[in-house]
Amino acid sequence: MAASDAALENAKSMSIIVTKGSLDWAYPPFILATTAAAMDVKTTMFFTFYGLPLLLKKLNLEFTALGNAAMKMPMMGMHMGLPNAASMIPGVDAACGKMMKNLMAKKGVASIEDLREAAIDMDVRMIACQMTMDLFEYSLDDMVDGPELGGAATYMEAATQSDINLFI
Repeated sequence: MAASDAALENAKSMSIIVTKGSLDWAYPPFILATTAAAMDVKTTMFFTFYGLPLLLKKLNLEFTALGNAAMKMPMMGMHMGLPNAASMIPGVDAACGKMMKNLMAKKGVASIEDLREAAIDMDVRMIACQMTMDLFEYSLDDMVDGPELGGAATYMEAATQSDINLFI
């Protein structure tokens, strides 16, 4: 048995703090959570601050290339970046988001809605941060079915029992 196989065999639980809700930052926590759940790793996701809107019934995920020097899209046979100054032009961020969504659809990448639904179906525990809910004036009625309310102590209880803890 390889060392990585032995380590995975020992990893039975994982927690993820989800702090960002843009299109590009929504993928890592959901991909990791659903992958872990598919591998029988008990998974908890704690949605706080700007990650909390990923639990809203209707998602309107946006994307910006501003300040993201690594964001280079495959175009015209090469990988092209967007100058930061271009992100200040009205409509450019929306166009970037549309381009990213089109590329993902073309490449067969699941949508965040699909990944979120898969996470719920796979019994990934989702905790909506109570303080953030209060701060941004959301209620559980605004959210998809499944998340529970909890605070930092609720998350810490899960994190202290987890073999893997991630901050995304």
